[in-house]
Amino acid sequence: MILGSREFRILPSSEKKFGCKPNLGIFSCPVVTSTPRTTVIDAVHAMDQEGIGAVAVMQDGILCGIFSERDVMLRVVLEHRDPKTTRMKEVMTSPVETIPRSATVDDALKHMLEKHIRHLPVVTRDGRLAGMISIRNLLHEKVEELTDQLDSLEAYFTADGAGG
Repeated sequence: MILGSREFRILPSSEKKFGCKPNLGIFSCPVVTSTPRTTVIDAVHAMDQEGIGAVAVMQDGILCGIFSERDVMLRVVLEHRDPKTTRMKEVMTSPVETIPRSATVDDALKHMLEKHIRHLPVVTRDGRLAGMISIRNLLHEKVEELTDQLDSLEAYFTADGAGG
């Protein structure tokens, strides 16, 4: 199992360029993709190698499923399936919840909390996979945003001089 092989592909990440309310077109991490015929063990190795919690499952360039750590636990381990012979198509989550690239971080966070999901594929206007976000990424961004707001408020209230 090599990530550059036909079974796995890494889509490049977009550069992070944050404004006040960034959209997801500029906030997504690299996503590892696999095929429906990829074995669970190969997918888990790829997830470990890349330090990620989910793999997008693609068939003929179309997102057909997602395979996450939760799927490993509930659909492989709990059901006593052999990860060496079980294929993605047997245990992936499908249909897949997605969010458009034009959505904001707040939109994605709300969607993930409502649907109780931790990984969310980001898609382009024509439905193509653009990236993957995790709840951890979004919460980290929210903490940074709130810290900046708090620092600004502290600076405002503790300002000395005219008007301070």
